Amino acid sequence: MSSQSHAREARSRDDAADGRAETPNERADRNWNDVLQELRVLQTGTQIITGFLLALAFQPAFADLTAGQRTFYLTLVVGSALSAIVALAPVALHRFLFQHRAKQTVVAYGHAALITALVTVSLLLVGVVAFIFEVVVGDAASWTAGIVLGVIIAVLWVALPLMFRAQTGRDA
Repeated sequence: MSSQSHAREARSRDDAADGRAETPNERADRNWNDVLQELRVLQTGTQIITGFLLALAFQPAFADLTAGQRTFYLTLVVGSALSAIVALAPVALHRFLFQHRAKQTVVAYGHAALITALVTVSLLLVGVVAFIFEVVVGDAASWTAGIVLGVIIAVLWVALPLMFRAQTGRDA
């Protein structure tokens, strides 16, 4: 079977899946572009949070933090660095596999890294808000703010997307 026959066969399988006439390579290219767009959005937010956290250590009031608050702060800084590392991992993999015809591998890895990065960023967001509430208002407000924000993230980032995916599956 020729490569053109393979491409036509792959196109017909893909057409049945979502109505697009594209080869597996074209689909991988499109999916990689989607991953890159999502990485850009995620990375910008992560950079803003990281900058905020790093600036805190140089504020005069930082000296007033308790040992527990300093530990919490340092945990958030490590979480921020971790989220940036995870979000950038697909780019590093892409550089290493560039021109090795492994785009589908890069896309699959990028998808997994983005899910992981969303989890780390969600924990980071909850942690930063809880930290600020702890320093400004106290422990009870910190727990309340963290739990409320965690529930909002769970609904908007997990429950609704799963509901829409299930609905889309029934509609198809």
